[in-house]
Amino acid sequence: MSTLRVRTKKKPAPFDQSPDNLPLRSSGRQVKKKATEAADDEDDASEKKYRKCEKAGCTATCPVCFASAAERCAKNGYTSRWYHLSCGEHFCNECFDHYYRSHKDGYDKYTSWKRIWTSNGKSEPSPKAFMADQQLPYWVQCTRPECGKWRQLTKEIQLTSQMAKSYRCGTKPNTSVKIEGPDQCSLPEDLRVAEVSDHWWYSMLILPPLLKDSVAAPFLSAYYPDCVGMSPSCTSTNRLLGEGHPIKLEHCKAVPNVVVAGMNRYFQPFYQPNECGKALCVRPDVMELDELYEFPEYSRDPTLYLALRNLILALWYTNCKEALTPQKCTHHIIVRGLVRIRCVQEVERILYFMTRKGLINTGVLSVGPDQHLLPKDYHSKSVIVVGAGPSGLAAARQLQNFGIKVMILEAKDRIGGRVWDDKSFIGVTVGRGAQIVNGCVNNPVALMCEQLGIKMHKLGERCDLIQEGGRITDPTLDKRMDFHFNAILDVVSEWRKDKTQLQDVPLGEKIQEIYKAFIQESGIQFSELEEKVLQFHLSNLEYACGSNLYQVSARSWDHNEFFAQFAGDHTLLTPGYSAIIDKLAEGLDVRLKFPVRSVDYSGEEVQVTTAEGTVWTAQKVLVTVPLALLQKGAIQFTPPLPERKAKAINNLGAGVIEKVTSTVAELGSHGVGRRPDRFVLGGTDMAPLCPRPLPALAARPPGAPALSAARLSPLPRASCASGDVAAPASPASSPPTALPPVGPTPLAVPIPIREPPLSQSVGSEGTETSSTFHPWPDCPAVSVPILGQQDPGG
Repeated sequence: MSTLRVRTKKKPAPFDQSPDNLPLRSSGRQVKKKATEAADDEDDASEKKYRKCEKAGCTATCPVCFASAAERCAKNGYTSRWYHLSCGEHFCNECFDHYYRSHKDGYDKYTSWKRIWTSNGKSEPSPKAFMADQQLPYWVQCTRPECGKWRQLTKEIQLTSQMAKSYRCGTKPNTSVKIEGPDQCSLPEDLRVAEVSDHWWYSMLILPPLLKDSVAAPFLSAYYPDCVGMSPSCTSTNRLLGEGHPIKLEHCKAVPNVVVAGMNRYFQPFYQPNECGKALCVRPDVMELDELYEFPEYSRDPTLYLALRNLILALWYTNCKEALTPQKCTHHIIVRGLVRIRCVQEVERILYFMTRKGLINTGVLSVGPDQHLLPKDYHSKSVIVVGAGPSGLAAARQLQNFGIKVMILEAKDRIGGRVWDDKSFIGVTVGRGAQIVNGCVNNPVALMCEQLGIKMHKLGERCDLIQEGGRITDPTLDKRMDFHFNAILDVVSEWRKDKTQLQDVPLGEKIQEIYKAFIQESGIQFSELEEKVLQFHLSNLEYACGSNLYQVSARSWDHNEFFAQFAGDHTLLTPGYSAIIDKLAEGLDVRLKFPVRSVDYSGEEVQVTTAEGTVWTAQKVLVTVPLALLQKGAIQFTPPLPERKAKAINNLGAGVIEKVTSTVAELGSHGVGRRPDRFVLGGTDMAPLCPRPLPALAARPPGAPALSAARLSPLPRASCASGDVAAPASPASSPPTALPPVGPTPLAVPIPIREPPLSQSVGSEGTETSSTFHPWPDCPAVSVPILGQQDPGG
């Protein structure tokens, strides 16, 4: 007989309502009892749970969500995960889901932002990047000098440059209404602000700062914005090819120069992708070696430095007529989060470094005694500058603007050195020395002209060869001979690649050798006119080298090409360089007629002794005298200069160039220079290739006697340009400057069409000669004043 088994129901355990015996969830977690009454004492005894930030090293013990986007935002309470942006900025998992999950309300906003970011930028459009770029609140500093505290704005407020420039504690943003109540400046500053200055705080930053609406954006439209420190989400950072062409521009072979509206076209402070060899230019996406040395903390991630450096450069070239200060930069730093405080703190260091480097705050600026460009640490220093030429005056001006005490000692009775303008010609200034600017892009002369409002006269590109009798050489023939000229130089370049060739030879000798080999192997016979055209191109090469080709190294004749060059137009300063020189000297302590004889830098202070026996002392001395004086030992140094400097001085050389200027009543009837606003640059032809140079008036070795201008035979290079002074020009294959000066060379003759000259003189190193010559038939004889010398640079 089976026994009936009955299943009995277990009796539930008694439920204890005491806080010490809480019920268990099915998952095993304990939960708190829900309060039934607001005033119950049991609420005070309940324990509130927190989750710390999981980022190693984060100092936030009780993180607070800055986003407050989700309805169930954790605020300062519990969340399953905190997302770390910085040690003072976190957002909760609920707000993360609000934007990241497709069924949440914020998903559309995140995807719209992501679409813009990916079409413009290069970095990953992560949720953290979205929160940092769109949801972090802005911080702004009170502009009252006695306050200066940082205040956090609500995340709905969009910070602008004007708001940052005028914000004061207690003022409602975008209005002039002030919040009623006690003085808002007396309220304490957020404790998180003090942490930002510490080095460890920046190392805990998850994402680098990307500036919004940066002034540098128009300059850098060819780059990915996030590679040069700018946010890809701004409309001002659309790349050059636009959103419809997401091409990586660094793979493009050529990018056109970016011209910013309303800015001098010669201001190009940034390299464009795949561009190089431009002087005073920086790569906006890479730190240079001296920058890495000065700011090693940004070597791992240079974004913050690049963002601020690019901003400072753009601000300077936007307005170069006023000194750029940290205060003028800070309100242009627009970035969300506490990192804006760090950027404002760092911009001062970066700006001072760039000022010392000479990238900004240069030229003819004149600052007040209480507005020096560098901190007070520099104001107790003193410097003596020897020489009041352009380099000495420019250096003294910059040092004085730094706050350093400067004195200039000049041997002559005037300033300017080789810059010496002759204004005796009616209606035109003629430079006895420099007057041409060779390459205007980023040229300091172009910067100073912009500061002074001086217009630079662009030299025309037309460059005809005028034969005897005034006939213009066929451009096809000129182009063909230019090809042969460049082919000779190409063979020279190939020859010096041969490492087995240990011995150097003169460039003229190597060209002669290649020329003869070409004639023998090809069987080509150039006509007399073709020979003359080829000689002209060779003579132009002599001008570029500043010396006879038989005194130039075949291996190193173009060694300067390895360094950055001033590119762009070649221009003429119609008012003369003296306009710049006089402005540079304004306010400087210049002592004329004080030739320096010795410099003693053996002690703590440098002693400079003049020819009269006067001794001047300073902490430093800057010697800017001509190379020839240093080579002759005109200044004795105690102790002697280091061997490396002495060797460099003795191995350097400088060519001698003489300028010839004449005036004529008219230019005849050959169709060249008929218009009264046209000017002609004349010259002479070279003799056929020969193993030794023939003498010419245009340039000669120091000490050689001046030659009569009547010896020069006519094959002038003519250049027509509109302006007050002749416009030197040259073929595209060589520098478009004045005509070649050395050996068998052309003669540079700027001819303004004015009344005949009243006097003439030929002078160089104390010699004087006068002569007349006919540029070509039908032109009246004119006097030829030779107005001094100039080097190939000007």
